[in-house]
Amino acid sequence: MIWKSVIFIFFIIQTILGLNEIRWCTISEAEKLKCNDMKTNFVQSQISPSLSCVDGKSALDCTQLIKDNQADAVAVDGNLIYQAGKQYKLKPVVAEFYDQGMGTSYYAVAVVRKNSTLTINSLHGTKSCHTGFRKTAGWNVPIGFFLDTGIMSAVACDIQKGVSNFFSKSCVPGADMMSNTSLCDLCKGDGSGQHICVNNGNETYQGYDGAFRCLVEGGDVAFVKHSTVHDNSDGINPAAWAKDVLSSDYQLLCRDGTRADVSEWRRCNLARVPARAVVVRPDVDASLIYKALHEGQQKYNDFSSGFKMFDSSTYNSANLIFRDATTELRLIPNQTYQAYLGDDFLQAMTGIDCDPDDLPKSLRWCTTSTEEIWKCADMAIAFRNRTLYPSIQCVSAENHEGCMKLIQQKQVDAVTLDGGDIYTAGKVYGLVPAAAESYSANDPSDNYYAVAVVRKKTNDAFTLHELKGKKSCHTGYMRTAGWNIPIGILRKKGLIRSEGCNIAKAVSAFFSSSCVPGMNQKDFPSNLCELCKGDGSGGSVCQNTTKEQFYGYSGAFRCLKEKGDVAFVKHTTVFENSDGRSSEEWTKDLRSVDFQLLCPNGARAEVDQYAHCNWGQVPAHAVMVHSDTNRHALFGLLDKAQEYYGSDDTTEFQMFNSSVYNQKDLIFKDSTFKIVPVKEKKTYEEWLGRSYIDSLEGLQCSSSISLTPVNIAVLLISNILLIKFSA
Repeated sequence: MIWKSVIFIFFIIQTILGLNEIRWCTISEAEKLKCNDMKTNFVQSQISPSLSCVDGKSALDCTQLIKDNQADAVAVDGNLIYQAGKQYKLKPVVAEFYDQGMGTSYYAVAVVRKNSTLTINSLHGTKSCHTGFRKTAGWNVPIGFFLDTGIMSAVACDIQKGVSNFFSKSCVPGADMMSNTSLCDLCKGDGSGQHICVNNGNETYQGYDGAFRCLVEGGDVAFVKHSTVHDNSDGINPAAWAKDVLSSDYQLLCRDGTRADVSEWRRCNLARVPARAVVVRPDVDASLIYKALHEGQQKYNDFSSGFKMFDSSTYNSANLIFRDATTELRLIPNQTYQAYLGDDFLQAMTGIDCDPDDLPKSLRWCTTSTEEIWKCADMAIAFRNRTLYPSIQCVSAENHEGCMKLIQQKQVDAVTLDGGDIYTAGKVYGLVPAAAESYSANDPSDNYYAVAVVRKKTNDAFTLHELKGKKSCHTGYMRTAGWNIPIGILRKKGLIRSEGCNIAKAVSAFFSSSCVPGMNQKDFPSNLCELCKGDGSGGSVCQNTTKEQFYGYSGAFRCLKEKGDVAFVKHTTVFENSDGRSSEEWTKDLRSVDFQLLCPNGARAEVDQYAHCNWGQVPAHAVMVHSDTNRHALFGLLDKAQEYYGSDDTTEFQMFNSSVYNQKDLIFKDSTFKIVPVKEKKTYEEWLGRSYIDSLEGLQCSSSISLTPVNIAVLLISNILLIKFSA
């Protein structure tokens, strides 16, 4: 019993004091031999903690051994730092330093000829040169960046096929030549027709110098490191192919779409590639690791007459334990893999981190009406006919918030929401945007305008200041263009005056009657649903679903046509439902020239002048998913699908047309031009915009009157995008 207590106390002391031995993981016989020599020399120099050497099958295997407490440390590159940090929560603690004017890193760049017109956004269809398959600067960083920003997409995480579809021809040494792709079509082999596209040193276009030579001899873009052009131009490389190469004939492609001279790689690059670093478990004291290594490098550096930590030539090998180019090991101050890798490199790794084996067999899409289920079912069949993966499975919910709850519980995967719902989905349910709608080929902002539409009448041309007492039509309660923005502006201008926080009561007093689908709830004034039509047979009146015929953009416009005086919709709504563009009976005689817009400054304008006469520019609708969902796979699926079904010309299925179901805006808005990536806007805050969120969360409301969700929402949103409209 006493002996067990002693052992327990010893264990506690060891835990408090930290490691008394560093178990270093090695991945080859040569590396283990060097590790044992390092261990012996450390003992002779009385360096502590002492070392021991552990066998690992690979660097990846070593990270798992560390996670399982069968080893303590190993030095790995940026790719594995990301993987070990994400999967095993390992932390980088000590970095290699190479003294190349770079500290502990180099830069991955995209090089093109100076006389070309290419940018990072116009590489589709070009010929690409890569250092090798899964190489950092030649593959992982550029392809990861393209996938994460949506410049490129990959269906079912088949990244090789996605790259092959994006570039016309490529040389990616090490790529699968049997995969029926064009990734090896640009490769040269050893010059005699042999070893084409191999990754063993015999492919002429392999590595940094080879990828640049590929560009010189016929490619359009080369993905290399920052020093490659300098190393192979202006007479520095004596090889025949490089003899006449001038660095001034080449430029770099920047992430923002601009270009720069090859000497400006610090500001114009795809990512800073971090140096290799020692990774350990999160509970390991980094100072103990660094203490031993720091004492070791002071004793056994390049000037040592015996063992050298950064020299592997004695073992007839290279880069054992540490890279031979290392001149110093430095303690990493912020020991998280995210901080060490940096935003750009982390973005690239996030993009390339797409494993087909991790994808679900089906993507469960949330629908909120019978018609939407019909369209979803047809979409599932159409996608399956084109062998698009994951397959679509349709799930039904009562409304959008019901979809949010199901996604949060991982019972559903995706739903398309508008700005107001995006806020709720992100703030309340933790969902994130994965793809978005774009409404114009010429508008890169992917936003839309909230407008107020009225009839063009010469005898009753009322303005904003004469809205009181009119009949209003809204897309839905807490909807951005139909409620939040217009009510917020009217309140900001003092036209709607609320008693404390009771916005609903104030709106009901301002308009004589309204249709605000979703306000058929207890404690809301009844006249806010007075104009609503329901399903046409007396049911579903004022419901927040498509069962209400005046719900949504087209529904609010129909409400204006049949009953109302003003409709709060988005800028494309009039055009979609007039001039013969819609097959629905109620739109038959509508002409866009018979309607006008109410401007917040008190003027009127024609419906095509929405860019100058609108109530606010708001974020486009986005596909929202659980934060664990692979958004690259979802965008890859939709991006490929719209190649087949994104046009109204196809007869098989139309993603952006709901007329065959006698409804509007099912799954996606009918005005959608194409599905686009969310790029850097990966959270609901980033998608909606910081000023939007600041206004939303910064406005306080105090009142003795009980607060309803709609009152709170309108009060919070009333400052959004309204400063320029204030009196």
